[in-house]
Parts: sequence; C-alpha cells; structure tokens
Amino acid sequence: MEMKEKVAYIKGMMEGMDFDATTKEGKLLSAIVDTLEAMAEAVTVVDEDLDTLYDEVDAISEDLEDVEDFLSEDDDDEEEDDEDEDYDDEYEAGLYEITCPQCGEVVCVDEDMLANEDLACPACGTKFEIDFGEDDEDGCGCGCCCGDKEDEE
Repeated sequence: MEMKEKVAYIKGMMEGMDFDATTKEGKLLSAIVDTLEAMAEAVTVVDEDLDTLYDEVDAISEDLEDVEDFLSEDDDDEEEDDEDEDYDDEYEAGLYEITCPQCGEVVCVDEDMLANEDLACPACGTKFEIDFGEDDEDGCGCGCCCGDKEDEE
C-alpha cells in the first residue's frame, strides 16, 4: 500500500470504531490523522515531481552524450590532422624511412644518422649499408622514400 492508502485505512478504522472526536484523546488522534493525510498528499506530489525530474535528467544526459560524441569526433579529426602535420614536418626536417632488409621493420633516420657507418635496425640489429651513388636519379640512393616522395609530387 502507498502512504495515502495507509492513512485512508487508519482514518476509516477511526470512523468505523465510532471514535469520539470530542474528547481530548479523540481530538488529538483526529488531528494526527489529518496531519498524516496532509503529509501523505505532500509526499505523493514530491514523488511525482521526482519521477519527472529523473526522466528529464535522463533525457539531458542522453543529449549530453550526443554532444560529447560529436565533440570527440571533431577532436579525433583534429588529432589526425595534427599527426599528419607532424609527419610532414618530420620529412621537412630531413627524416627518412628505411625498411630493414632482414626483418622488414621501418626505421626513421635523419641525415646525420644516414652518414653514420654504424647504422643498424633497432628491432633485429642488422646493419645497413647506404649507397649514396650519383647514378641514382630518384632521390638520395639510400633506399628510403625520397624517390617515392618526388614521384608522388
């Protein structure tokens, strides 16, 4: 039973027992039952308002999730753009990719590292020999993507 029903039951019992409401005790019990009835009505209104509030908060939460998803998609796009810019900046700074002939690992090296005779793959330790021969017209001759970059342009 809900609170309103319980108070109505108590009030009905009081009336059914031919309770004398003119005595001191009767007046007191009658006032208590009236107060319980008013409190039950107020609690019912609060419960209904609370249910409405929960529904509205759920709707706002769902809307907020949609906004967060939309904004995170924009952030992901910006991060990809930033990564692309970083990648382009690396090549402008003189970084080159070399594929290890032993394990296939792609190694990024700069021009100083290319000049080093001890250049080795960090994954398997295989040493590279870079040929800077003049006869290779498509790039630097190191086997990196320099020739590929020029072909793409």
